[in-house]
Amino acid sequence: MKITFIDGSFKEFPNGTDALKIASSISPSLAKRAVFARVNGDNYDLTRPINKDASLEIITRDSEEAFTALNHSCSHLLASAVKKIYPDACFGVGPAIEEGFYYDINPGNDIKFNEDDLPKIEAVMAKIAQQDYKFERQEISKKDALVLFKNDKYKQEIINELEADEVITVYRHGNFVDLCRGPHVSGTKLLKYFKLLNVSGAYWRGNSENEQLQRIYGVCFFTEEELKKHLEVLKERAERDHRKLGRELDLFMISEYGPGFPFWLPKGLVLRRTLEDYWYKIHAREGYQFVQTPIMLNKELWEISGHWNNYNDNMYTSEIDKHEFAIKPMNCPGGILVYRNHLHSYKDFPLRLGELGLVHRHEASGALNGLFRVRYFTQDDAHVFLTADQIEEEVANLIRLFDEIYSTFNLSYKIELSTRPLEKYIGSVETWDKSEKALANACRNSGKDFKINPGDGAFYGPKLDFQLRDSMNRVWQCGTIQLDMNLPERFELTYIDEQGDRRRPVMLHRAIFGSLERFIGIITEHYGGAFPTWLAPVQIRLIPVSREHHLDYVKKIKDLLFNEGLRVEIDNREEKLGYKIRDAQTQKIPYQLVVGEKEVSENLLTYRKYGGVATTMVAVEDFVKMIKAEIANLGK
Repeated sequence: MKITFIDGSFKEFPNGTDALKIASSISPSLAKRAVFARVNGDNYDLTRPINKDASLEIITRDSEEAFTALNHSCSHLLASAVKKIYPDACFGVGPAIEEGFYYDINPGNDIKFNEDDLPKIEAVMAKIAQQDYKFERQEISKKDALVLFKNDKYKQEIINELEADEVITVYRHGNFVDLCRGPHVSGTKLLKYFKLLNVSGAYWRGNSENEQLQRIYGVCFFTEEELKKHLEVLKERAERDHRKLGRELDLFMISEYGPGFPFWLPKGLVLRRTLEDYWYKIHAREGYQFVQTPIMLNKELWEISGHWNNYNDNMYTSEIDKHEFAIKPMNCPGGILVYRNHLHSYKDFPLRLGELGLVHRHEASGALNGLFRVRYFTQDDAHVFLTADQIEEEVANLIRLFDEIYSTFNLSYKIELSTRPLEKYIGSVETWDKSEKALANACRNSGKDFKINPGDGAFYGPKLDFQLRDSMNRVWQCGTIQLDMNLPERFELTYIDEQGDRRRPVMLHRAIFGSLERFIGIITEHYGGAFPTWLAPVQIRLIPVSREHHLDYVKKIKDLLFNEGLRVEIDNREEKLGYKIRDAQTQKIPYQLVVGEKEVSENLLTYRKYGGVATTMVAVEDFVKMIKAEIANLGK
């Protein structure tokens, strides 16, 4: 058979030769680094025979895909250890995820896992790994699969959804077998460097109406050094948890009287308002007009938009004047009513309507998580109405805007283009193809790489999703640009074209922060609570050495700084100077100004920046110029 490599070269091998032998023939070091192979675009285990002409790519340890295969293999190792300790255990799914793996498990006999169980499970995993069991792939029929997993109702449910003639693959290591497509690493000896991290609840198949399983999270690396480094990062993340920092820095609170409804405390509200002011300023520059739509609207509107049929379980409702109303879970229908309030011409386009709109969604109580998952939040929405010919240019403008805003917060990102679903989509294939091409061209013309996410577009149109990466190397889905062919049709939106005829506009939905609440949670952890000066709730803390001799001068300086638009406070507590300086550092205030005799007598200021120990003495007017320039440049 003829094997073609990714560089275009090819070589002949006997039929049935596997990828590991092919890699060994090229280079022993390549074989050593190999994890799995891609054969004609399909994932193959290294020892799976290749029986026909094929293109071949060897996936090595330095690839993200290799990390995925390693961690999925470790999820099988976890399951085998749990089965050994808890023979009645049944298993849901155990995928690899961005930073490791998890497995959803019912251990049986009403057993509840806790954190103390993890070391015991780890010990059994380590013993199994030492046995160097091979991961053996086997193809079986649906009938045989149902027999094999007759004692696991979750696997039975998955198998019963497959076609009768579908070939099913299972993987064995030792005496444990699991339903799986693969690929896997060659054997358990590669699963040395792992750690189980925590336990949480998870509804079977993500449906709150199903029973709750227990999800064990873990991570596995090829080397001990990589694992150690990752665990150090996790420790730092725990220190940066926005819920912890929110309490320590007095930003927000959650009350038992409103689960999922955060309260903004004074400092947190300053942070939020500063973010809003930035958003309004930059969007006004880009030609957006701002609207505010009602929080509660008649049920009929939500029926027209389709939300009532598809989303009503997540909506809060009430009755007004014997009519049913719903609190909005999304801003789009309100924005459309604003559009319909006037007759529009092609000359109005692109028409950009922005709204910081408060929405409510009935999230499951078990899913609530600080500011990351709440029941009310503010979307930084905008709805752009335009012609089909304007899509490419407008999306390119949006990408430029996204890039500017994310770079302000030192957040890098990747773009995913989600394309037409295979089923249940509206509009013609021709329109979808044209729309997808416009989004792709906008990315290319902006110099941005993107990844195709096939079939994951919304039923009403393709979309670009922006995956942010923070200082802790985590990925967050925040920004999105969605092309909508559904709502303009449902609401019969029109504009007058150049010939005087009525046409349907194209509608773009876009959000950059995603939600203010979640974005504030993200940047709180991204900065570790040490916000840049322009964003910090308190920018300057004045600390008099002596309340008796220096407080009057400090109050004078505070008034001066306040009148310059700076956020400043005085610490005049009866505490030692060292304590007050440490407290200012603990509160992560960008500038601490200690005022003593020299400062008072010579009209000076001595400042220390957060995180530093050096102090600098400057004239008052020079300090004002310096800090205002820093704020104006957003810290850049």
